Amino acid sequence: MNKRLAHVRQQDGHTLLELTIAVALGLVVTLGALSAYRTQRQAYAHANDAARIHEAGMNSLMLIGEQIQMAGFVAADARSTLAGPAIFGCAAGRPIGTDGALTCEPLPSRSDGLAVRYQGDGVSTWAATNGQATDCLGQGVGVGSVEIVNRYHAKGREGTSESELYCAGSGKPGKPGTPQPLVEGVERLRLRYWTAGAAQAVEASALARDQWASVVAVDLCVLVRGAAFARRMRYVDCDGVQAFGADGRARQAFWRHIVLRNVLPAAS
Repeated sequence: MNKRLAHVRQQDGHTLLELTIAVALGLVVTLGALSAYRTQRQAYAHANDAARIHEAGMNSLMLIGEQIQMAGFVAADARSTLAGPAIFGCAAGRPIGTDGALTCEPLPSRSDGLAVRYQGDGVSTWAATNGQATDCLGQGVGVGSVEIVNRYHAKGREGTSESELYCAGSGKPGKPGTPQPLVEGVERLRLRYWTAGAAQAVEASALARDQWASVVAVDLCVLVRGAAFARRMRYVDCDGVQAFGADGRARQAFWRHIVLRNVLPAAS
């Protein structure tokens, strides 16, 4: 009887030990799976963030680049010329004022600003439902050949910490220059201008008002930032300098050289 009881107790002891080992192994496997899931989730979030940054940068280069290529366009049968230079820029500021008398307003974001001028019609721009030529926001400007001035800059969205690329078009009578967001994540625009015969590009502050008519090409850089993560990110800014993002956001600069094809023959 005593031997049988001892054998039963020995079996109970083995069962408790095996259960303890099984629970411990289960915890190790669970913690490993959670750690792997967390790592994969972070990797996916970073990859998704990088994709959004790339998409925003390429879209911004395309939108602004196409506008710069349109600068100075005048229809062959047009009866009037443009009321101002094909292109006008601001260093660390944005163009404001009426379309015929643009000036610069400083921006806290230190983003450069750009105004592009050309004649639009139902062929050179997307036509509105009423047949009018449209500005950068799709707003109707007028019927036939009409002058369009689109103004670009980057700044923070009011009430948030997010930054966006903005454009103000000519399509709001009585309210010229009302900006609307186009691309999210754009932190800064950096612009350099080539004048006819120049050996190097210069920023907007180096050009006198009468020199804008001689601009033949633009070096455009768009700096885009991503979502906030607990990390310190290294990046190359629009000046080609290594920098760190202390706010945990990844950043990437995108460059493009654009020739003003509608003003090049006249300038040369």
